[in-house]
This record gives sequence, structure tokens and C-alpha cells, in this order.
Amino acid sequence: MNTQQLQQRCRAFPHATETLHASPSNILVYAVGGKKFAYFKTSEPEMGRFSIRVAPDQFLGLTGMPGVKPARYMGRFHWVTIVDVRAFPADFLADLLAWSYQKARAALSKAELASLEKEAH
Repeated sequence: MNTQQLQQRCRAFPHATETLHASPSNILVYAVGGKKFAYFKTSEPEMGRFSIRVAPDQFLGLTGMPGVKPARYMGRFHWVTIVDVRAFPADFLADLLAWSYQKARAALSKAELASLEKEAH
């Protein structure tokens, strides 16, 4: 799986939004109801790096793997950065991404979820 395919998966989640932040941050952010669930770096030298939130019990194991590190500024909230997504199995990345999306969605109130559903119809 490559970063474009991961971005397509992000867009496919219900009510997902995509926001491009230009210089100096140069990141593409995916969120649901304003709650972020994925980031992609869009400039060199970090182009293609992918950051997501992971379960606290996965954080230490993942950051011990080659090519995965705590996300800058967000590591304390159990976000990791995957340096080269092509080095990881597609199913593994899809599961991590789905968990991050569900975690963001679960943080929304019932009123926020109802508002998203209303906007969709």
C-alpha cells in the first residue's frame, strides 16, 4: 500500500474531511467532526510520512519497530509516525487507520454525530 491508497481509505470513511495546511506545516489532515485521525506530510524531506493515533497498549510495541517513531508533538497522545508505508502490510495499516478513525469518531458527542448524519442527508 502507498500513501495515495491510504489517503483514499481516509476519504472513504463516513463524514471524513480533508484539509491541506500549507507552509510552514505542510500537512494533509483527515478528521471526522473536527477530530483528527490521520496526517500526511506533503513536503520534502518528510513527504509521505503518515501519522495516526494508536491504542496505548500498541504504542510502545510500534515505536520499537524500524520505520515507526512517536509523532512529533503528538507522541504523548499515542500518535505514531510511519516513515515508509510501503514497508508495512496493507492489512496492518488498514487496521491501524480504522482504529484511529473509530477513536476520533467515538470522541464526538451524540449531538455532533446527529449533526453529521443530518448534513449527509
